[in-house]
Amino acid sequence: MEWKLKAFEEMTIDELYSILRERVDIFVVEQQCPYRELDNFDQTSYHIYACDGKEIAAYARILPAGTTYQELSIGRVLVKEAYRGRGLAGELMTRAIDFIREELKVKAVRLQAQEYLLSFYGSFGFEKVSEVYLDEGIPHADMLLKFE
Repeated sequence: MEWKLKAFEEMTIDELYSILRERVDIFVVEQQCPYRELDNFDQTSYHIYACDGKEIAAYARILPAGTTYQELSIGRVLVKEAYRGRGLAGELMTRAIDFIREELKVKAVRLQAQEYLLSFYGSFGFEKVSEVYLDEGIPHADMLLKFE
């Protein structure tokens, strides 16, 4: 497994295509949630992902402050079905948080968590900061991680 972290303009066309395909396959097809996946935030984001050869196994997007939230945020967190249960989600979040804390040096990170993943994100120090609400018909809550 090879881990990569790139700005949008650093990705190859094949990498971008593979990432977008996985995001659509999971968030639109698997979760049966038709929504506009291409939201014009990719171009200003960092993209962190694990590759198994040419296959995207895990992925997350790190969005600058002021994009979707006042704080920097993490979104589109996914692990491809064939790679689930191997600890990739935890490694992905650890790598993303380490990059944000050590390289970007921000004070807080926000994310929108699907309700069933609240304890997963809580294990990294994220705290629930909103009531549960529906986003595209799926229960979510906002969570915040503050760095000291």
